[in-house]
Amino acid sequence: MNSFEDLGVPQNLLNKLFAQGIDEPTPIQYKAIPKALDGKDILGLAQTGTGKTAAFVLPLLAQVLKIGGKREEKSVQSLILAPTRELAKQIDTTIKAFVEGSHLRVRLVVGGVSISGQIKRLSKGSDILVATPGRLIDLLERNAVRLDDTKFLVLDEADQMLDLGFIHSLRKIADLLPENRQTMLFSATMPKKMGELASSYLSDPIRVEAAPSGKVADKIKQSIHFVSKQDKNRLLTDLLARHKNELAIVFSRTKHGAEKLLKTIINSGCSAVSIHGNKSQAQRERALDAFRSGKNKVLVATDVAARGLDIPLVKHVYNFDLPNVAENYVHRIGRTARAGSDGCAIAFCSSEEISELRAIQKILGTSIPVASGKPWVDFDSETHNRKNPKSRTKGRWNRKKFSGSSKKKNSFTSPQKSRRGRSGKAAMVA
Repeated sequence: MNSFEDLGVPQNLLNKLFAQGIDEPTPIQYKAIPKALDGKDILGLAQTGTGKTAAFVLPLLAQVLKIGGKREEKSVQSLILAPTRELAKQIDTTIKAFVEGSHLRVRLVVGGVSISGQIKRLSKGSDILVATPGRLIDLLERNAVRLDDTKFLVLDEADQMLDLGFIHSLRKIADLLPENRQTMLFSATMPKKMGELASSYLSDPIRVEAAPSGKVADKIKQSIHFVSKQDKNRLLTDLLARHKNELAIVFSRTKHGAEKLLKTIINSGCSAVSIHGNKSQAQRERALDAFRSGKNKVLVATDVAARGLDIPLVKHVYNFDLPNVAENYVHRIGRTARAGSDGCAIAFCSSEEISELRAIQKILGTSIPVASGKPWVDFDSETHNRKNPKSRTKGRWNRKKFSGSSKKKNSFTSPQKSRRGRSGKAAMVA
């Protein structure tokens, strides 16, 4: 089984795949598609960039096209839930490329846009509805959509839905769905709460896995700069200036921080845009379109952009602020090295972020190569430093070391436990 035809994908969808230049399944597609076509519930573990969207879209479409028939008023035959507007829109775009010329009604409902237009479009029923949980709840409360006839359900990036606090919305939605349905749940990680979610939605699922948590694409070159908080802006603008003609994403921890960074980057002479939760949907789409087209070379983003965005030409990803949730580091840097290309992931670490770095390197299973500066904490004296905070040595970014390569590389090895741990909630920045 080394082709989509061998996996059982019908000819009409094969033609669409070939037209897009896709002729060989990825590992997650290879494992998930045959089982999904057999009608089994699927628990899929896969990082972004592994082809998981097609892993659920192809078997879903194969069955929906086979069923055919007319949809009842406000009904939904297939429901796909995604945690962010950007990911939902991308799934919608992927599906429409496969169903072009067919009779299928594919609808997209997300926040940030007028709900009245969405209500009108849903009134005639939907073959496939792609939605974010919050907006779907709004529509359900207005009796604009019904789920009692839903035969297929997909939850994409389920772990991020939990991180963003959608667990209660997901429970409400689950109560409205018929028990007799096929469900596919995909996630990059398996936190403890995922067990509850999986048991609520899945029935005797088949577990398939590819690119497990902490696995980083081989073609991503990682590096870290130990730099004081006040020197981060200067280091970033210097690095961006070195590749002005290449696309770069800069991650900030907060919405306010993203806007401050945007101004700094623009003032340095680089063309940049930003996306975060304070932007309307139209503003986010315009920013992404400008970035994809290359009109603006830098995208400043919060973690709202860490999942699902597929922009093949992104060459550099900067973690200006290290994420509070260690797994988000992997999702962030997965925005580069797409479609077989190379990419660079550059992280900045201030003295205040040392515990975040430990957690990140713990899930990676390795240390990130040091590009400049010195590690902020000597782990051998960590206990002493905790008791005597004044004894801590504060490093500074060494411009000479940044400008040229050092003969002796610094190493930074993660301890078994971080001071703050990994269980802290991400800031609500989406």
